[in-house]
Amino acid sequence: MKNLVLLLFLLVTIAGLAQPKYPVIKATSTKVSINDGGVLEKNSWRLSPKTRPDIFTAERTRKSKWVTFYTDIDSIRVKLKPGGKFNFVILLNCKDSCFTQIASAVSPEDKSLSKIAVNDTIPFKLTAYNAIAFKAVINNTDTVNLHFDTGSWGLRLTKKAMGLHQLHEVFKLQIGKMVFDNPEFGVTDQTAHEMDGRFGWDLFDSKQVELDYDKSIMIIHSGKLRKVFKGYVRSDLAFKHSFLIVRGSMKKENQNIPADFLMDTGSEQAIILDSAWTASANFAANLQLLRTIILHNPKNVAFETKLVLAPAFFIDGFQLTDIPALILDTPNPAGFSINDLGNDVLKRFNMILDFENDKLYLKPNQLTNLKYREHA
Repeated sequence: MKNLVLLLFLLVTIAGLAQPKYPVIKATSTKVSINDGGVLEKNSWRLSPKTRPDIFTAERTRKSKWVTFYTDIDSIRVKLKPGGKFNFVILLNCKDSCFTQIASAVSPEDKSLSKIAVNDTIPFKLTAYNAIAFKAVINNTDTVNLHFDTGSWGLRLTKKAMGLHQLHEVFKLQIGKMVFDNPEFGVTDQTAHEMDGRFGWDLFDSKQVELDYDKSIMIIHSGKLRKVFKGYVRSDLAFKHSFLIVRGSMKKENQNIPADFLMDTGSEQAIILDSAWTASANFAANLQLLRTIILHNPKNVAFETKLVLAPAFFIDGFQLTDIPALILDTPNPAGFSINDLGNDVLKRFNMILDFENDKLYLKPNQLTNLKYREHA
């Protein structure tokens, strides 16, 4: 009996030693505010004691930053490194332990793969609706038409394609020689014309994606990116809510008005201007109105836009003129204020999306002076 009691004591002691000790803050409300790298979003987080851990993924950045959680009575400030994570506990009403993790959106570096270069060159077709279309294979058997959408994530298939191919799950996606096992997968009602679905930029995280519209090829490269890109201009890729964000400006009369733009190769439009930005910049005044259009976002939500003729758009020192620009009359369907660069603009540049260093390289191509779809 003594031996049994001693054994139980040792097991309990070992279990206690194995239990990690996390920092603890207190709360009496389930609402939590978060300051992510200087951007405060009030009451944006809800405590969930049943989720262990409940993971908050911070906005993507290649630099260390501070992330602060504010409960109604307490707070914790964490310095988060790219690829890092931090665990702590929020004690709700002195009884419920909410195990929480702050995680970087940048994947942890895999040292074993860092020196291995994996390359592939995949042909694509630019459709009449500005979709970058690929042939892809699902589950080793079903060939589908997918388009590359930098405004989306993972894999999305239409209900029609799911029924046609009798698909209930996706355990494998192959595009060219690249194979993605168990990709993030969802069903959608909305995708580009004539497409069975779309795939997002995150499938190529930590890789480089080169889109050459002159040759109609996508080049995927992982490993060390070559240093010299003749004719290309480099700029930073930023991220907001996992969307790709670049800096540009719109010209009105003699004024260039800077703005952030969401890169959206999944859109057939040229430029979509956010209602709040347009109002604050008074951009629409005195511009030629072409017509009014009803659009649908990937969630099939309808929103009204006015099509105007914008004098010019600038990005990385390059200029495009007389661009049809859609101006939203409603709050942005992205969920935050941001302008949108569709593929009727982006296709005019050969580009390299460097997701290893979060950089963008642009160079004008043979489509630069092509008529816009809204003008054709």
